[in-house]
Amino acid sequence: MSDQPAIFDNAEIVLADEIVRGWVAVEDGGIREIGTGKAPERGLDLDGDYLIPGLIELHTDHLESHYVPRPKVRWNVGGAVLSYDAQIASSGITTVFDSLRAGSDLDGGGLGSELMELGEAIDRARRENLFRAEHRTHLRCEIPSPDVVEAVNAFAARYPVDLMSLMDHTPGQRQFRDLEKYVIYYGGKSGKSMEEIRASITRRMAENHLYVAANRPELVAFAQARDIPLASHDDTTLDEVSCSLDEGVALAEFPTTVEAALACHDNGITVMMGAPNVIRGGSHSGNLAAIGLAERGCLDILSSDYVPASLLMAAFDLPRKVPSISLPKAIQTVTRTPAVATGLTDRGEIAQGKRADLVRVRLSGDVPVVRQVWREGTRVV
Repeated sequence: MSDQPAIFDNAEIVLADEIVRGWVAVEDGGIREIGTGKAPERGLDLDGDYLIPGLIELHTDHLESHYVPRPKVRWNVGGAVLSYDAQIASSGITTVFDSLRAGSDLDGGGLGSELMELGEAIDRARRENLFRAEHRTHLRCEIPSPDVVEAVNAFAARYPVDLMSLMDHTPGQRQFRDLEKYVIYYGGKSGKSMEEIRASITRRMAENHLYVAANRPELVAFAQARDIPLASHDDTTLDEVSCSLDEGVALAEFPTTVEAALACHDNGITVMMGAPNVIRGGSHSGNLAAIGLAERGCLDILSSDYVPASLLMAAFDLPRKVPSISLPKAIQTVTRTPAVATGLTDRGEIAQGKRADLVRVRLSGDVPVVRQVWREGTRVV
């Protein structure tokens, strides 16, 4: 059978609002026709497996674990990018926004100083058509960093930027409003002593006072001037949500309180939560549980964050944990809604005229297994 079948037959097709047993015809990388029952001509028999749209991932920093597989170890950057891409595609993700840190970290915990090296490796693989998934760039802008504006300008002068997020991990606010929670989290993650962590807290708070007031409006203006979708990160208070509204933020990543999430959703800001949060039943850092937001009807998008395979697993898990959410609705959180949020109107659903980004999925117990993946009609997994 060709890697570019003209017809996908005998599938449980997950459409935007329903599931139908039938077939999908593909032509020139797009979806030409959808039908129920038996296909008019022989095609690829999917044996009753689900056929869903290719997943769209907006926020994953999983590239870092391929590039830095052990503390202080830097892997070959080209090899890291390609192994990361293979894992992304085999998870059913056909469009990925690679989350790259912009802004150096004086504590040495991030890869901001290596932004350009990572950007070049991604761009080279894209130019040489080595990728399985389509890779776009999400700049994670650490606004307390002294060089974040400079880093964003330098990167954008050479490479495309498709999404920007305003991130502030200063202890004492947002995700780490509880300082003791910060100490516990970074104590376990960094292996540093309590004395070192306390010194880091003091330093980070000082950086916040020095740089945020100037950096934030500059980054907002940069995104607005280039029509780059803007995301806020870890909104916690109503004042922070109000600030996001004033800045034209379109996407709220991982709000940490119910009141912030509800305020974002009610004011037209799309709410994104972590897929691992759904699967585990709560946040790994002790913040808001995604299922609670789903039950309130204000969970719009899921992100795999640090586990690419979690995106598909969480989409199939949602209807079991929240019966009011159907499987088509759950699949929208990882396909159609992230596409709309980032202006990608050509993909995100199985519909006539859309890109033939398709994933064949079979359930093994409760676990969805990716069996085949096509991007624009060509098999990549």
